[in-house]
Amino acid sequence: METTESVLRMVLVGLGATLIMDLSALMQARVFGLASLDYRLVGRWLGHMPKGQFRHASIVAAPRIWNESLMGWVFHYLTGGVFALVLLGFQGPGWLCNPALMPALLTGLISVLAPFCIMQPAFGFGFAAAKTPAPNRARRRSLIAHLTFGVGLFVAGWLLIQLFPAPVCLGQG
Repeated sequence: METTESVLRMVLVGLGATLIMDLSALMQARVFGLASLDYRLVGRWLGHMPKGQFRHASIVAAPRIWNESLMGWVFHYLTGGVFALVLLGFQGPGWLCNPALMPALLTGLISVLAPFCIMQPAFGFGFAAAKTPAPNRARRRSLIAHLTFGVGLFVAGWLLIQLFPAPVCLGQG
């Protein structure tokens, strides 16, 4: 499979996996009343970066940024595409012809390092949510969300090859 096609297909897989993760979060919110991350906060964090502020005592208390919600959601989906490309980098284009669950789950597991090590500390929540009222619950929910993303990578990869088979993959099933 050509590199450009592989990258485009994998970005689609990442977007699909992110959508699956978000649909799971929506179901958890509706069924169990569990709220997920407010992506406005991600946009707020990003919006303060051009001003040189990368860390906050409390992102919730930081001044709002114009279009922070849109910025946060776009970044969320771009990040899903990037983590899908990480999977492609480690597995190669053959994964797109024959998606496998374990590498996708491992990618989801690795992706939880972003909130634990970068975003939560930068938001003022501490390393791996250590400064939140219920750190273990926050960690568990992050882990579940990112493992759901990993499942989403597999499901989106499988759906993509079923619905739009790549000519180079035909006969490899």
